[in-house]
Amino acid sequence: MSEQAVTVEAFHHHDEEGTRLGFWLFLFTELLLFGAFFIVYGVYRSAHLNDFKIAAESLNTGIGTTNTIILLASSLTMVLSLNAMKAGRVKLAKSMLLITMGLGTTFLIIKGFEWNAKFAHHLFLQTSAAIAEGKGSPLLTPGPEMLPDGQVLFYGLYFIMTGTHALHIIIGAVWMGIVYFWISKGSINPDNAGVLERCGLYWHLVDVIWIFLFPLYYLVA
Repeated sequence: MSEQAVTVEAFHHHDEEGTRLGFWLFLFTELLLFGAFFIVYGVYRSAHLNDFKIAAESLNTGIGTTNTIILLASSLTMVLSLNAMKAGRVKLAKSMLLITMGLGTTFLIIKGFEWNAKFAHHLFLQTSAAIAEGKGSPLLTPGPEMLPDGQVLFYGLYFIMTGTHALHIIIGAVWMGIVYFWISKGSINPDNAGVLERCGLYWHLVDVIWIFLFPLYYLVA
């Protein structure tokens, strides 16, 4: 191997290492974001424990469990996609990636129906019995018929945290679509699977975050 070829290979290796380090730092900032959410949740829950329990009863545990299973399955198919790519089975890698995208989209659809049910009952940030009867706006000024502060906080945090998570699911699904296109074009191949690997790491992070969100909201005891 010529000296020039060795130099080019070393450059690409260094570039990949730098990209990988930058990506891990990005994932760390994502953990900080949701970590801050979890701290806020813990503080408010400790101050309004009974209200959080009552509000959580309005959430459908079956739906939450179904979405958890869907995301766990999507993590598996993402791993299978990366393993297939590294083994040179490009067609299988693409198929597993499509399945992962489909599972992520299914999660969003189910979450959309769940959110819609809450909107239908005017459970958004601030709610009252007057709203439930169609006599008010979903964004109320404080009044005697308002839900207890603890329940208002529960629903507010629920929409903010699950909404932020859903946004990450959308970003992940779009990223997978781009990666699928690059695989089809040959830009990503068994010898150059770094982008697919990073996409998988991002997706696993999104799944792990949901593993924490699920018990906090659906299994409040």
